[in-house]
Amino acid sequence: MVWGAIDYDSRSTLIVMRGTLTGQRYVDDILRPHVGPFLNGFPGAIFQQDNARPHTARVAQDFLRHFQTLPWPAGSPDLSPVEHVWNQLKRQMPLCHCT
Repeated sequence: MVWGAIDYDSRSTLIVMRGTLTGQRYVDDILRPHVGPFLNGFPGAIFQQDNARPHTARVAQDFLRHFQTLPWPAGSPDLSPVEHVWNQLKRQMPLCHCT
């Protein structure tokens, strides 16, 4: 799994994780060490994530209650600005012919 955050004129460190992402692991490995400090650096920031199970786990929601979050309506993937980033990245990456 790969995780990253973008802002109007900045970005977070790209986090690469192996294995299954649980709600607790999301808090311990992503939210607490990366999201919290990132959001604290931008007063008034609004955090957006989708409805993946680790994101909606009670432990993750408890952590995020200290931050402003944007609700994610079901069936609305086009709300995510990161989709444009992935699209641009795919166009810039050469085709991989892995063996």
